[in-house]
Amino acid sequence: WTQVDPAEYDALWSRFNKHFGFRAGVDPSAWPAIREPTPSMTFDLGIVGDGPQRGAAYDAINAEALRAFVWAMPDRRELVVLDWQHPAYRFKPANQALTWRAEWKVPVYPDGDYFAFLSEDFSEGTFGHPWEKTICVLGERLVRSFGRSLATWLPIKRQNGRPA
Repeated sequence: WTQVDPAEYDALWSRFNKHFGFRAGVDPSAWPAIREPTPSMTFDLGIVGDGPQRGAAYDAINAEALRAFVWAMPDRRELVVLDWQHPAYRFKPANQALTWRAEWKVPVYPDGDYFAFLSEDFSEGTFGHPWEKTICVLGERLVRSFGRSLATWLPIKRQNGRPA
């Protein structure tokens, strides 16, 4: 986890806003918060209860995302991690996988803010929406890997930005 400097932070968020048309908001009329690309799958986290169920889902999603980042995208040695209104990072999935009990400075599971894990060109990654309670998996390789795995236990809310 390498924190980006303020200039890169601003540049990354500017690119993200332009690329995905990001719009923050707690009102359902503003959702989804990004233009979900093709291919993408968006999963409903609203079915996850509080307590142990939420803890298990949080751990499972972070672990499965890490597996997919390493296995499905071996050529992506580093990802951009955006955490709305908080520091942004450069993240190396392989290093995370090799670190015993590694800390997640930003989780994939959206637990209070918008979180995005993205390839440098923004073509692959994830976007978590804390108020809609969704996680969008984008890019063909991640949809085939991470998306397929999530679909075994989470409802699909949208595919390619359209209601499922």
